Amino acid sequence: MGQVSLKGKHLLGLQHATKEEIELILRVAKKMKKIVLSDNKKHPLLKGKSIINLFMEPSTRTRSSFELAGKYLGADVINISKSGSSMVKGESFRDTLLTMSYMGTDAIVMRHSAEGAPLYATKCVDPIIINAGDGAHEHPTQALLDMYSILEKKESLEGLKVVIAGDIMHSRVARSNIYGLKTMGADVHLVGPRTLVYPEMAKMGVTVHYDLKEALEGADVVNVLRIQLERINSALYPTNREYARIFGINRDVLKYAKDDVMVMHPGPMNRGLEIAPDVAYGDESVIQEQVRNGVAIRMAVLYLTIIGGDGSELAD
Repeated sequence: MGQVSLKGKHLLGLQHATKEEIELILRVAKKMKKIVLSDNKKHPLLKGKSIINLFMEPSTRTRSSFELAGKYLGADVINISKSGSSMVKGESFRDTLLTMSYMGTDAIVMRHSAEGAPLYATKCVDPIIINAGDGAHEHPTQALLDMYSILEKKESLEGLKVVIAGDIMHSRVARSNIYGLKTMGADVHLVGPRTLVYPEMAKMGVTVHYDLKEALEGADVVNVLRIQLERINSALYPTNREYARIFGINRDVLKYAKDDVMVMHPGPMNRGLEIAPDVAYGDESVIQEQVRNGVAIRMAVLYLTIIGGDGSELAD
């Protein structure tokens, strides 16, 4: 088998990513994190390259970390939002992509409310397309940073019981995590209200629960999803208070998980709704470290897709 290379490849999701490709990204991210933690965060690996962050939905963590990732590696990075683009004047999405492409762009990092928008972009323009979240479809770099964060605490993903809790139906984070974790050999469990976790999701090779205590029994990792208030209507569960009582992650229900359980959240958090504040900031939580790891993962993705290689020129 030849050496795995991601050079020139789009990152649209993890559904079809191989174990070897995921391992490569995680391995290079480990080296990139040393840059993030160092006094000198500027490394010219992408000097002379240009990256456009096209975010059609609001974002703090993902957009900022992609921007820092590109700049730490020496690339020229600009950010474009829908409200700050000619799309508010009626320009089509395709024409916006073409405009960015003809500026000599090497990669476009894209967030869009429509599932499949990044795939559509690959049909329109030549730059590398990196999916930063498309509707409820996928968010591959979030899943990669989640897996990386787990591996900082656990020896392997193989055989780990990972519980994804909450609004699975609307979550691109959940889908990418399911694909990535399953590829890496984890035992994935979903839990939430029946209106947000469909029985058919078991066809993805996961175990579906509607009882939180049952799902958390013996869990190694709990990944708590944000209740997407902007997408949910009141018919999907009675009240926020009722949701927090039945499915909120608090200290009482964490007792059912393993003593060394990890608690994760992609952010932003609805504290007191899907997660209790004392859990979010407790010893079990790696939520803030996930943010730091997001920069390292996105550095690795930009480096590997734009110029390739295996990170051998980076210090171990």
